[in-house]
Amino acid sequence: MKASARSVILAMLASTSTAERFIAPNAQSLAAVDAPLAVSMEEMKSVKIAEREQDIAKGVFDEGRYKLQLATPCSNGKAGEYSCKSVDLKGFLRHEDLGSQTRAGNDVWGWTSSTGREFGIVGQTDGSAFVEILKDGSLVSLGRLPTQTDSSTWRDMKVIGDHVYIGSEAPNHGLQIFDLTKLLTNNIIYAVGTARNGKCKAGLWMVDVSDPKNPKDAGCAGADGYVHDAQCVTYNGPDTAHKGKEICFGYNEDTLTIYDLSVRSSPKILSRTPYQGATYTHQGWTTGPDHRYLLLDDELDEQRQNGAAADGRTTTYIVDAADLSKPVFTGYYKSPAKAIDHNQYVIDGLSYMSNYASGLRVVNVTSVAQDNTGAGFEEVAFFDVRPEDDAVGGETVFKGAWSVYPYFQSGHILVNSIERGIFSVKLTL
Repeated sequence: MKASARSVILAMLASTSTAERFIAPNAQSLAAVDAPLAVSMEEMKSVKIAEREQDIAKGVFDEGRYKLQLATPCSNGKAGEYSCKSVDLKGFLRHEDLGSQTRAGNDVWGWTSSTGREFGIVGQTDGSAFVEILKDGSLVSLGRLPTQTDSSTWRDMKVIGDHVYIGSEAPNHGLQIFDLTKLLTNNIIYAVGTARNGKCKAGLWMVDVSDPKNPKDAGCAGADGYVHDAQCVTYNGPDTAHKGKEICFGYNEDTLTIYDLSVRSSPKILSRTPYQGATYTHQGWTTGPDHRYLLLDDELDEQRQNGAAADGRTTTYIVDAADLSKPVFTGYYKSPAKAIDHNQYVIDGLSYMSNYASGLRVVNVTSVAQDNTGAGFEEVAFFDVRPEDDAVGGETVFKGAWSVYPYFQSGHILVNSIERGIFSVKLTL
């Protein structure tokens, strides 16, 4: 999520509620009175933990299992061992090269200094690693911030100003805050502040970080229970009643839930909307600065073969949020590849998707304003970080790319692979 310079909003663990529905007449295939197939975060965690334990037993995370690879252009559909289209490999470091003892990755985010130097914050189960992306896209390891408590499969980070805010599902982990300007002078990594979690009924927790070293509780929005992920914006969309307000789009297990947080002491839920085949509503992003359309990821529909994702191909749902109180599911985009979608971010009409086993997928979504069914969406580039399933056309497993960071002015994109490490790649479109 992107946040204002004043506050960061956290999504935390709890239960969720059944939602009211608003479905367009021309989208009956997505209609749902509720979400009977949806699972809770607790069930989702158990599924992923079971797969992770099997992978550990098979040696998937063993030291030395994966080889280093230097910068390699994408030629004839390959960059070394990695399948690709219009994406060159510029740099790569394994999790073990970044000091991780568990050698397993998760989220990734970036920061650009005032002088234009680019840095990555690489999430791992046992902490966070810091890298610098050089002018040629190669990567230099700078140091680590260990986990606040225990290791955890889940770790998320976002940057506001010159500080990164890191949360985790690890017990009593709270919020780690690190001053990124320290990366400019040395590689001694430590947190400048932490805050405990365990509140807000696992809904949205608002923290005032106008003074990053002294974060302050700014309230809760827990009425819809667990929020897995959220994008919060200063609203600039067509629903004039909410122009200029702080609006959050929450992805809450079985619904898209839209919040009005303009009055922190009295947050409001504007709508809760399920959809046909909802299995685990995970994450999403607006398609542009007009905040009208959203793209939504369901993390379990491909694996469970539910709804539009019955064939296992990555399915991204399209939502028309012209009326924030009555968002409408209008269609979906299906990837050529078989994989689970996890995270995505949209820049200038391109959606940068991290689709687990099929890696980074870049999809042109500019047609949504003319045709909101998704029929005009087109994949224009990809970089697959998991070659193990190439021969079978992909797999719906929780392996491969956890997340991507596509916001650097240089055009370098970071892709954090769960098993291998951090990739720096660049489009050649």
